[in-house]
Amino acid sequence: MTRNEPEHTISGGNVFADLDLPESDELIAKAALVHQIASIASHRHLTQSETASVLGTTQPKVSDLFAGKLAGFSMERLVRFLNALDRDVCIVVSPKPRSRTRAMLQVTGHGTRVKACQTSGDLGART
Repeated sequence: MTRNEPEHTISGGNVFADLDLPESDELIAKAALVHQIASIASHRHLTQSETASVLGTTQPKVSDLFAGKLAGFSMERLVRFLNALDRDVCIVVSPKPRSRTRAMLQVTGHGTRVKACQTSGDLGART
């Protein structure tokens, strides 16, 4: 008797790229930012209405955000939401390693703080 094996594809690490969606790097970065926002709201035991008040938006927008509807949210807006939740957001630009064919966009969360972001009181752009 032959067992039917389910057909599947191993992910390359970005589900949006696996689905051949345009702007897949931006979508995975937005999803990571939204995950951070939802995690903070959950940790603080905030309702969607309370979260909306903190973020300066509406409860339906927070509902969309938490449901993963990323279309109405720019990266800049998500960064502002994180700032409203008392989170620093650091953007670090670095050379792409030669081992990779193309540059990427990546979001890292709490516990992986980049040294460049640890300088307190430094609000300017680094060059």
